Amino acid sequence: MDRVTLRSGSPTDPVGPVAVPATREDPVETRRTPLHAEHEALGAQFTDFAGWRMPLRYDSELAEHHAVRTSAGLFDLTHMGEIVLSGPEAGRALDHALVGAASAIGEGRARYTMICQADGGVIDDLIVYRTGEQEYLVVANASNAAAVFAALTERAAGFDTKVEDRSVDYALLAVQGPASTAILAGLTDTDLSAVKYYASYPTEVAGRPALLARTGYTGEDGFELFLQPSDAPHVWQALLAAGEPHALRPAGLGCRDTLRLEAGMPLYGNELSAERTPYHANLGRVVKLDKPEDFVGREALAEVAERGPDAKLVGLKTASRRAPRHGYPVLDESGAVVGEVTSGALSPTLGYSVAMAYVTPGHTGPGTRLAVDIRGKQEPVEVVALPFYKRNS
Repeated sequence: MDRVTLRSGSPTDPVGPVAVPATREDPVETRRTPLHAEHEALGAQFTDFAGWRMPLRYDSELAEHHAVRTSAGLFDLTHMGEIVLSGPEAGRALDHALVGAASAIGEGRARYTMICQADGGVIDDLIVYRTGEQEYLVVANASNAAAVFAALTERAAGFDTKVEDRSVDYALLAVQGPASTAILAGLTDTDLSAVKYYASYPTEVAGRPALLARTGYTGEDGFELFLQPSDAPHVWQALLAAGEPHALRPAGLGCRDTLRLEAGMPLYGNELSAERTPYHANLGRVVKLDKPEDFVGREALAEVAERGPDAKLVGLKTASRRAPRHGYPVLDESGAVVGEVTSGALSPTLGYSVAMAYVTPGHTGPGTRLAVDIRGKQEPVEVVALPFYKRNS
């Protein structure tokens, strides 16, 4: 998910300030998903986000958040970018372009990875699905899709592969939460119990062709459905009907941010940026320095891996409901600045405020006592292990 900014919460949400996507005033340039009329009928509040008119909330972000944790939420993610690489050397091209080993992904499986600059800075975090022997589907964040497509096109030059921006050919829905399997079970012949995490299956959902993937960005079990845009309204309505006995709720981008924060999942523009490497974000595991062929950023990333990053991402827990926010300074016991908050909010699930922050070495150990400058007042915080929330199964 792409970067968000902050503004005050609605009267229906007692959690205080909430995270919402950055908005633009000019409606002419915004695109609408195939589900826009569905969202309007449900009373959605919209926001302009990365060139798209997207639902921020339908009623209460707090209620939508709790629905995903306890039952299920239904998201429209059509704003995400889809890029397809096909041909005999598609895997080799991705191995060169990305920090991971795409050619090692099995057919029908997926992998979380990143595309980095030559200096190791992150251009975007991605999920790569291997949809055929010689075909890969790369899913990019909405605000970075054009940059990712341009970088992949440039880096694939010289390889026997075709790079296509296929974003207009896909609608993307997500059903997330403990009831997601039960909701989908009646709409597809696929045995969902056999669908592994980070696997994808071509199937039908509600009688319409879909690529069904067991992936998500909420910390809960769930599925993402890649559909033809014209089929999206039918499948959306079928999911709402099938989910009614399970208390499924349509969910907007607002609660998506607090869900991913509780789950310790990085957000591009906050935890990930061109100024930080995967090692800064504790994601060095996605960097395959032992790949047999060279890849963009390898030398710089190898240096960071050897010497260690100059700051690392940590979790922060407060003793109050005052939430540290993006950009707030992190202080040591002497009052010296030792870091900066990247994301923070009052956790609806946990009942206290949490944040992620970059801090300098020596201040990253769990139990370390620090403070955050919240509008001139030092709020005590404790470094804790990530994630803040983890589902039971």
